[in-house]
Amino acid sequence: MKITCAVIFFLTMTSSFAGRIKVGVLAPEGTNWAKHMKEMGKEIKTKTNGDVSFKFYFGGAQGDEVDVLRKVRINQLQGGIFTGKTLGDIHGDTRVVEIPFVFGGDRGKAWNSVQKLTPFFNKGLEAEGFKNLGFFEIGLVYFVSQKKTENLAALKGVKIWSWEGDKIVEAMIEKMKLVSVPLPLPDVLSSLSTGIIEAAYAPAMPIIALQWSSKVKYLVDFPIAFSLGSFLISKKAWSSISAANQKIVAEVAKVYMAKVNESNIADNVEALNAIKANGVEFIKFPKADEETAKTLKQEIMTKLKGKLFSEEALKKLNSSL
Repeated sequence: MKITCAVIFFLTMTSSFAGRIKVGVLAPEGTNWAKHMKEMGKEIKTKTNGDVSFKFYFGGAQGDEVDVLRKVRINQLQGGIFTGKTLGDIHGDTRVVEIPFVFGGDRGKAWNSVQKLTPFFNKGLEAEGFKNLGFFEIGLVYFVSQKKTENLAALKGVKIWSWEGDKIVEAMIEKMKLVSVPLPLPDVLSSLSTGIIEAAYAPAMPIIALQWSSKVKYLVDFPIAFSLGSFLISKKAWSSISAANQKIVAEVAKVYMAKVNESNIADNVEALNAIKANGVEFIKFPKADEETAKTLKQEIMTKLKGKLFSEEALKKLNSSL
C-alpha cells in the first residue's frame, strides 16, 4: 500500500511539473524586459493550449543569478536569465565574445559574432544540461569614474569595483594595472559615495538603473567590452514538453528575444543620453590607445585560454571576425 501511494504521488508530481516553467529574472517589473517576457508567456500558453506555461519571478525575487542557477540545478526553478560570469560558470566558451577590446566598440560587429557562434555555444550549453531559448545583448560596457583619465595609461592605479570570481574582469584589471576592489553589486553605489572605489564598469542601462550616474563625474567613451545574456531552461524541463510544443516554444521565444534586443539597443542609447544629461562628462581616448587595447586583448586571451574558454572557441571567434 505504501509503495502504491508513493508511485501515485510521484506520478502526480511529475504530471504537474510537465510544461510548467518557473524562471528567475533580475530585471524588475515595469521594464521592457518584463513586458516582453510576460507577452511571450501568454503567447506560448495560448499556442500550446495551456500545456506549457511560464511563471516569471522578476526583480531578483528568487535571488541573484548565482542563486537562480543553484535553484535550477536542484529543480526549484526550471530556468533563468543569465549573464556574464554566471553564464560563463555554466559554459565558459560563451565568454569569448566578452573579452575586452575585441570589437572596438562596434556593437553590430559583436552581435554578428554572437549569431555566428550561437550553434557552437548551444552545443556546449546542452552538454551542461541547458536549452538556450535565445541570446540577447546587454550592451557595450563603459568605465565610469570620479577621476578624470585622459587615456588608458591614466587608468593605472584607479580603485575599481570588480565582480568577485569573474576571471575576465580579474585578467583585465591585472593587465591594465588597476586596483581591484571586490564588492557585491548592491554595495557599489555607496562605495562610490564614500571613496572606497573610484570607478566601476557596466553597460549604459545598468549605470542609470543602479544610479551610479549620480555618483560619478566621467564616462570613458571608449567601450571596453560587449556584454551578453541568455535565456536558459533546464534540459529536464525541456524534455517534459512534447516535441510539437517544443517547436512552438522555440519559435515564439525567438521572436521575443529579437524584441528584447531591439529594446535593449534603444534603451542603451536613451541611457547614454540620460547619463550625459545628468552632467557626466564623456571622455574620448586618443587614437593611439586603439593599438594599446589590441595588445591588452591578446594578453587577456593568452591568460584565459584553456582556463575559462577553449582554444576552439577562440578560433571560432577569430573566424567570425
